Amino acid sequence: MGQGDASSIVIVGAGMGGLAAALHLAAAGRQVLLLERAARPGGKLQSLRPGGVPVDAGPAVLALLPVFQALFATAGARLEDHLALQPLRVLGRHIWPDGRHLDLLADPHEAAEAIGHFAGPEAARGFLAFRDRAARCWGALEKPFLTVQRPGMLALGAQVGLGLRGTSPFATLWDTLGEHFADIRLRQVFGRMAAYVGSSPLQAPATLMLVAHIEFSGLFAIEGGMDRLAQALATLAEARGVEIRRGAAVAEILVQGGRVAGLRLADGQRIAARQVVWAADGASLAAGHAGAAAARAVPALPASRRSFSAFGWAMAGRAEGLPLPRQAVFHPADPTAEYIALARGQMPAAPSVTLWAQQRLDPAPAPEGAEPLMALVPAPARADARDLPAGPAEAAALAAMARAGVQLRREAVLGVTPRDYEGQAPGSGGAIYGQAVQGWQSIFSRPAARTALPGLVLAGGTTHPGAGLAMAALSGQLAAAAVIGERG
Repeated sequence: MGQGDASSIVIVGAGMGGLAAALHLAAAGRQVLLLERAARPGGKLQSLRPGGVPVDAGPAVLALLPVFQALFATAGARLEDHLALQPLRVLGRHIWPDGRHLDLLADPHEAAEAIGHFAGPEAARGFLAFRDRAARCWGALEKPFLTVQRPGMLALGAQVGLGLRGTSPFATLWDTLGEHFADIRLRQVFGRMAAYVGSSPLQAPATLMLVAHIEFSGLFAIEGGMDRLAQALATLAEARGVEIRRGAAVAEILVQGGRVAGLRLADGQRIAARQVVWAADGASLAAGHAGAAAARAVPALPASRRSFSAFGWAMAGRAEGLPLPRQAVFHPADPTAEYIALARGQMPAAPSVTLWAQQRLDPAPAPEGAEPLMALVPAPARADARDLPAGPAEAAALAAMARAGVQLRREAVLGVTPRDYEGQAPGSGGAIYGQAVQGWQSIFSRPAARTALPGLVLAGGTTHPGAGLAMAALSGQLAAAAVIGERG
């Protein structure tokens, strides 16, 4: 079989899921080889440098801090000794074409007061009731769903009779928001909870309101950039005996006797291993990019069930006019048209725009000199079938921000397209978050750690329990447990 030790565990992909799996396996005394095709670990925690200015081009904030504190503790370390965190008092500024805006604040009482000023006292009461409902949803689902290998409908049914009572798990998020907010703009604001995992609030189940609870539990920026999280975890992994091999692209998962036998790299090298953790995008497996045997081990993801892709622009420049916090969302006047277009596989004519001003926390004017900026608009994940032009999306984004009073003075720009995301995960169509959350049954159909091929285990944000850094970290923990628990 060539280089490698069949007693070692090989992890493919040094994103959050792969790094978490490596740390948990190393803590259990297992020998781990972590393969990463890029020059640096991190996966979606990537940084671009337009004009030499570092810009976070992936996840922009840290949520569910206890998950990461526990991950560092697994490696015998304290997160606070490795990363400097900045809590966000303003979770986001939401802006409409008429120039009106609402700051969504982390403190629930301040948030209720701001919402009351924006839409009246009934809206403030509706927000507090929604916040309580989201917290109940999180409390009901955290242990029986998010932290188990394969959640089932019976477990959820039991929770409907307990903590999920009153959370409408079989309704859509959009309809449930209507029970709390008469003002359609507030439904837009909290409907974003589905968009944050690449899904439509018109199709996502009401249980996705738990994302609101996650946000209100605290969001944090990392001083020096989000990729410092990946660098810190990779350093800890190597200190605990994990071998990280960079620039190692996997061409095929080798199978012998009906189970995993190793890997063939793109340069022809073969590595023996009886257990492989695939911590890259599961869609690449299903599309056959790691061999026919591995493709049969996971279900294919139809284009209609993919999460959103995006057009993005990492910029060095200045966002002038309206003071901005770290995150600003520019909403279209029509609250549902973009979701309808995306569901049809079309580019919205008037998409929402998210702008990250990464040197700012509370709303502030543009700083002196060039600041790092990242703008994103959602797009359908169809890049494996057709190319979408970036020009119209960029023009629509700039126009939306200008109408709301924000002008971008751009010195350097690096664009990211659905085709680029497809290149990073062939077979995904450019979907950033794996499978979309569509309908209440979708939470049971996301791939779990164990696959149909003995010795092959999945991790990462495209697997259970879901998209996002914290969920990917939990998936790594579940993958490590599946590896340790495998018989034979």
